[in-house]
Amino acid sequence: MSDAPKKPGWFKRLTEGLSRSSRQMTEQVVTVFAKKPLDQAMLDELEEMLIEADLGPKAAARITEAFGKARFGREASEQEIKESLAEAIGDELAQRQGEFDPLSGARPYVVLFVGVNGSGKTTTLGKIATDLTRRGAKVLVVAGDTFRAAAVEQLKVWAERAGASFMSRATGADAAGLAFDAVQMARDEAYDVVLIDTAGRLQNKTALMDELLKIVRVLKKFDPDAPHETLLVLDATVGRNALAQENVFGNTAGVTGIVMTKLDGTARGGVLVPVAQASDAPIKLIGVGEGVDDLQPFDARAFSRSLVGLDDVA
Repeated sequence: MSDAPKKPGWFKRLTEGLSRSSRQMTEQVVTVFAKKPLDQAMLDELEEMLIEADLGPKAAARITEAFGKARFGREASEQEIKESLAEAIGDELAQRQGEFDPLSGARPYVVLFVGVNGSGKTTTLGKIATDLTRRGAKVLVVAGDTFRAAAVEQLKVWAERAGASFMSRATGADAAGLAFDAVQMARDEAYDVVLIDTAGRLQNKTALMDELLKIVRVLKKFDPDAPHETLLVLDATVGRNALAQENVFGNTAGVTGIVMTKLDGTARGGVLVPVAQASDAPIKLIGVGEGVDDLQPFDARAFSRSLVGLDDVA
């Protein structure tokens, strides 16, 4: 996405989008800790709360330890509690923050989108296409999920809305062949970016992964570094099932970045923390709504503050 400054309303939208997560977590924490000296029993309770908020046991233990060092043995206000908790979560995530800018690399820059059906993959691709065309890029959108006619139609609508070119094949066509033709055309016609959707049928993981690997092999015929980016799109509303999806795709598809969508539709926004830790790839984008501007670069500090209900960035 663009490196331009985020709109002033983004942090407010992020906080509002994460409000279900923040309410669940911080109301409990503040109730337990505000105006009371911390002791070990209370810290143990905090660790349990963080685990229940889907932050995962390892992250919960480290965040609790950091929080305890900051506030142990003295009374703290509600604001101080939130600030300390946000700082501890932010420290946990800071090393897992990555940058996505397809206009800074090769031409054409090839981006592969992977993830299960329903994760928000097609919508994410459409939002990115819109952002890129707004920035003056020549973009080709490729409907590589050739088995789902509805996905192809949805992507076509996004491409038209974005002002991007669109390429598809008949239902059931070979996705790798389509990818080959798309990149060939992109080279010949001087496209800046190629965005390729893929199937997400986890019912048959072996066939799905074979198809993804075939697409990757074809792309490397044009450029050994292609795809230049492989984005795994995960749906926050599935909670810790997102970890299993990261494991399936991350181990096979050469994922270089993670997009976490639908953070506004769940009280499980904390799941981003264990996903970030479990993945070899950084978190690059997050989504908190349906609008194009509701997909933004991941900022660990902004996310952690929004997660605990602080809508300003210190």
